[in-house]
Amino acid sequence: MDGFFLHYFMDKTDIIFGIHPIQEAISSGKEIDKLFIQKDSSNLKIDSIVKSLENSNTSLNFVPNEKLNRLTNGNHQGIVALTSPIAFQSLEDIVENIISKKEKPLFIILDQISDVRNFGAIIRTAECTGVDAIIIQKKGGAPITGDTVKTSAGAIFNVPICKVDHIKDAIFYLKASNITTIAATEKTTESLYNINLNKPLAIIIGSEGKGVSKSVLNIVDYKAALPLLGEVNSLNVSVACGAFLYETIRQRMI
Repeated sequence: MDGFFLHYFMDKTDIIFGIHPIQEAISSGKEIDKLFIQKDSSNLKIDSIVKSLENSNTSLNFVPNEKLNRLTNGNHQGIVALTSPIAFQSLEDIVENIISKKEKPLFIILDQISDVRNFGAIIRTAECTGVDAIIIQKKGGAPITGDTVKTSAGAIFNVPICKVDHIKDAIFYLKASNITTIAATEKTTESLYNINLNKPLAIIIGSEGKGVSKSVLNIVDYKAALPLLGEVNSLNVSVACGAFLYETIRQRMI
């Protein structure tokens, strides 16, 4: 991707603060990724903004005033928005469309990845391996920032990203659509290389610190680990994701 194109899209990720600027951003159709609202706010205009975004893909976060001050260093009026350079997709629409066209669709579910560069690296590998969509949770995950765009090398504009309220609901929906779910986790003795990945598949990748959450591990079809032969007992999450994706591709090419 050339420098101008990358710079242009990185500039589309903005922090907007103050009631009127955020109202204008919403009215103009800007995609609001995350909204930070001061706890115990009694401002009716802020209440109106929050209500207008309750059924959207926006993550709503009620935070102390100190958090808003750190985000802006300015007169935030009790509300700060982080915009996204992409439009998020509906999970139901994406899954229905993909399974109608592909025999063996491939999805990634990210269970609260927190680092924007890891997020971007995963998106880049996903695009290179033909992943059909990436599914993230509204709350708790990394936002899409300029660093995400840069690390993805522009791949973020080529892979649909779906936001859901709860990862578990997305997994149940995929399983009901005959898509096998497999979690990448060190909390199993089952090797990735012993599992058949040549089927409709969703790979769940956990957060940097905690991995895939226990409640998610309890509902997936398979849990799989990568062999670790050195002294370090874990891989970088984007590297692990790449290993899972390329083993999937290897099996499908045989």
